[in-house]
Amino acid sequence: MKKTIVIGCDNAAVSMKNQLKAYMEAAGYTVEDMGCDSPDDPIYYPYVAAKACQAIIDSGYTKEGVLICGTGLGMAMTANKFPGIRAGVCHDSFSGERLKLSNNGNVICFGERVIGVELAKKILGEWLTLEFKDGSSTPKVAAINELEHHNMKAGA
Repeated sequence: MKKTIVIGCDNAAVSMKNQLKAYMEAAGYTVEDMGCDSPDDPIYYPYVAAKACQAIIDSGYTKEGVLICGTGLGMAMTANKFPGIRAGVCHDSFSGERLKLSNNGNVICFGERVIGVELAKKILGEWLTLEFKDGSSTPKVAAINELEHHNMKAGA
């Protein structure tokens, strides 16, 4: 069974979000759309990222995420503020591969103003098929988790 993917964007990336959503649905993934739905939607990307990350957390981290804004940077920065979320901006296949295989990334971010949708589909399609496996990167991901636990104290 394929994973459930949450997807969200700001008003700068509605077109890419809709195309990536359709791409994943056609590939058999269940996709939960967290918005925006219109280029006129005034919601700020941090609130969309928060909604998507909370859905991942609430699933017990069984879901993964795709977040898109103009550059992907703001979405990644916001997503990484949530415990257990490891997000990265990927604008090439190698970065998408390393996000999953080296960093156990569970949220991939794109910039609609940076890459075309066909390249985003290619990177996303590859990322979705990869699985993190114990190996040389396991202690590095454990170190990320340790720092996260230390730095993300309730109410901070």
